[in-house]
Amino acid sequence: MRKEWIKKRSGKTRTQMYYAKQGIITEEMEYIAKKENLSAELIRSEVARGRLIIPANINHTHLEPMAIGRVTKTKVNSNIGASALASDIEEEVKKLKTSVKYGADTVMDLSAGAKNMDEIREAIIAASPVPIGTVPMYQIIDEIKDVEKLTYDDILRVLEKQAKQGVSYFTIHAGLLLRHMPLVAKRKMGIVSRGGSLTASWMLKHHKENPFYTIFDEILDICRRYDVSLSLGDSLRPGCLYDASDEAQLEELKTLGELTLKAWDKDVQVMIEGPGHVPINEIERNVRLEQIYCHEAPFYVLGPLVLDIGAGYDHIGSAIGAAMAAWYGVSMLCYVTPKEHLGLPNEKDVREGMMAYKIAAHSADIARKIPHARDRDDAMSDARYHFDWNRQFELALDPERAREFHDETLPQEVFKEAEFCSMCGPKFCSYKVTQDAMKQFNWDEFKKEAMEKMKNEN
Repeated sequence: MRKEWIKKRSGKTRTQMYYAKQGIITEEMEYIAKKENLSAELIRSEVARGRLIIPANINHTHLEPMAIGRVTKTKVNSNIGASALASDIEEEVKKLKTSVKYGADTVMDLSAGAKNMDEIREAIIAASPVPIGTVPMYQIIDEIKDVEKLTYDDILRVLEKQAKQGVSYFTIHAGLLLRHMPLVAKRKMGIVSRGGSLTASWMLKHHKENPFYTIFDEILDICRRYDVSLSLGDSLRPGCLYDASDEAQLEELKTLGELTLKAWDKDVQVMIEGPGHVPINEIERNVRLEQIYCHEAPFYVLGPLVLDIGAGYDHIGSAIGAAMAAWYGVSMLCYVTPKEHLGLPNEKDVREGMMAYKIAAHSADIARKIPHARDRDDAMSDARYHFDWNRQFELALDPERAREFHDETLPQEVFKEAEFCSMCGPKFCSYKVTQDAMKQFNWDEFKKEAMEKMKNEN
């Protein structure tokens, strides 16, 4: 499917947004519409409007198309990546496969300071059926070694290289401006974004405007050639509840809105990155402000974490905020693992983070009444009531974990057909007690009498 489509994408402008604006429904749009139970025309119109993006670099030839926007299901991103201290190509590919296995819709390669960064990324893209995102600043600094030596050409060279490799979206920290820097001084934790802090360091040392902001038009030209979407990064996202929703964060958000319009003028797809650490009572306001300042471009948030003291359990604390954020209007959630703030996640941590966030995303989709979002839950209810254990395992978000927990206390194969679990046993199982009672009761006659009584009362 992708090879046939690539032949059709010719000329200087190759983006999904370009074709959507021309009224053309691409094969990617058709595929997504069927997968999401939506009309292809709705997908096209939302892409043209900028409320939905299809991150699909033309060089990622075995990519399964997906979309990020409010009319589609809430998506979940998994962060992986090697560091100078841990991980290698084999480990990163393993993390990628674990991410995809447990439902990641996109994966970000956040390798920083690692050896063989190009080879790691090539291996990840080659093994991935989902879009891959990066923060190019990490490789830029790795190659030039000293942030002071950063040039505009360094930025464009690395972006072009990653685009050629097949990266489908870049996180670009272009919204942090010199005029925002005094606002950072009021914070408890300053700048916690890695890409943002590196960019700010260059700005302060050279007393010059953000280089990504200065050459934003040239960056757009690269994105347009390969159909790389932009994930406009929030350099000033709050790193603690104390800094949440402060002036620094919101002023940068307004700049991201200006950059969004510039990108759309060149038919480059955009989503906006968001916080961070936000108390429960401020989540809705954060989402509403993004929709206003950034013209309803898809919102992509990390968490948000709703408390600062959950170290070791931040995947839980942040999933609470993530479910609320998705309910209020966020289109994609960036997962948080138990290792957040503590260390580089391993394969086990990836699984835990993914499950926490698939629960958050699915819960929001049910609340939003996304078409067919609850079908699987209703089927699970039927399977539970009828003690169909294998069907329950099949429907669970994590079938292996469900089976593992069931078999932990009832390991014999005979209990796969048992009409109880180890929680209550056969004597106190409410399903079993109810079913036995109903067998001894003329349920049809009772229902008939009840309906007749209701009719008379009305």
